[in-house]
Amino acid sequence: MKTVTIYTDGACSGNPGPGGWGAILEWNGVEKEISGGAPETTNNRMELTGVIRALELLKESCVVELYSDSKYVIDALSKGWVYGWRKKGWIKSDKKPALNVDLWEQLLPLIDRHQVHYHWVKGHASNAKNNRCDELAVAESRKF
Repeated sequence: MKTVTIYTDGACSGNPGPGGWGAILEWNGVEKEISGGAPETTNNRMELTGVIRALELLKESCVVELYSDSKYVIDALSKGWVYGWRKKGWIKSDKKPALNVDLWEQLLPLIDRHQVHYHWVKGHASNAKNNRCDELAVAESRKF
């Protein structure tokens, strides 16, 4: 299987407010940048959307090294929380409804197609690719 490295980030001006997401996909020495946004959204929705849009571009099953500064995304996936929420009818352990169910339902089948390794990186720190994703996300949010 091919190994693809994906970096993602989301941004939101206000929460909710105008938002953007950015992603970088790397394979075999080639990089592809993608980005988009929404006029009224949240930071977590943009974080999830970046991951979804990146994974949608993969045409075959891959080993994916996923880097994000979103604890919401990385922890929910790597610690299996999202699978528990889904099993309980999208209710969290605190008995409150899970948020962004529409996006999680888009993301989980994409995750299932690949062998994904999750990497949390500190935002706005020393990871150049994460910082570039942040630039893309912020630029998209400013379009609104």
